[in-house]
Amino acid sequence: MTAVAPEVSVIFSTYRQPEWLRKTLCGFARQNYTNFEVVIADDGSGEKTADVIRSARRSTELRIGHVWQPDRGFRKCRILNKAVRKARGGYLIFTDGDCIPHPEFIARHLALAEQKRFLSGGLLRLPLELSHNIQLDDIASGRCFSVSWLRSHGMPFTYKLLKLSAGLDFGAVLDRVSPTTAGWNGHNASGWKDDILRANGFDERMGYGGEDRELGERLENAGIRGKRIRHRVTCLHLDHPRGYVNTEARAANLAIRRETRRRRRTRTRYGIAQL
Repeated sequence: MTAVAPEVSVIFSTYRQPEWLRKTLCGFARQNYTNFEVVIADDGSGEKTADVIRSARRSTELRIGHVWQPDRGFRKCRILNKAVRKARGGYLIFTDGDCIPHPEFIARHLALAEQKRFLSGGLLRLPLELSHNIQLDDIASGRCFSVSWLRSHGMPFTYKLLKLSAGLDFGAVLDRVSPTTAGWNGHNASGWKDDILRANGFDERMGYGGEDRELGERLENAGIRGKRIRHRVTCLHLDHPRGYVNTEARAANLAIRRETRRRRRTRTRYGIAQL
């Protein structure tokens, strides 16, 4: 029997964070929508990450693709482009390997998808201690998405908890009045694969710092407008050190983004087509 092709491909990057990757995969194994595949964009992790992926393939029903490249510094855009090429779904959802998706994460992305739009979702950043203390059972049961559970386990009070408690109707109101730009973000965004291919994917010149947003700016230039869903579709971001932060790379990224906006570029020369 021929396997059913996935309607959706979920793409996320990872780099030497096997504990966080295990929790992210647990979240996707508990989605209430199931016709999807996961494509892990691995920017040079080692055997511990490979072990987590092999274990998830054995213990869950997830369809998992693993795209790997050698560790030669921060090359997230390049490995994401390789993952886009591998993805079989016509609709692509992007997140990160340190984000636990809400059980309705994929279903809500699909329900809110529109032609000529990309979706810009939200996240809730967790403290480091809580990030470590969340267990797989907490994810599988869904209780880690309860505001009261999070508060009782060390989450400080913040208005951003509304991303979990607002619900779809009030969340839609909050999204309409929010001043936050509906930009493409690496932790929670989605769009049609054809639109992303026309933009030639991510610009591989870019290092850490706004590299995801530049794709969204090219999509906007092409008439693919961002749609804010940050209070309706969210994920839990697990905290971690960021040793790859580089002020020079961030400045170079800003220069590329300014040029993209100034020239109204819809396609990069340094993307998927050069792979």
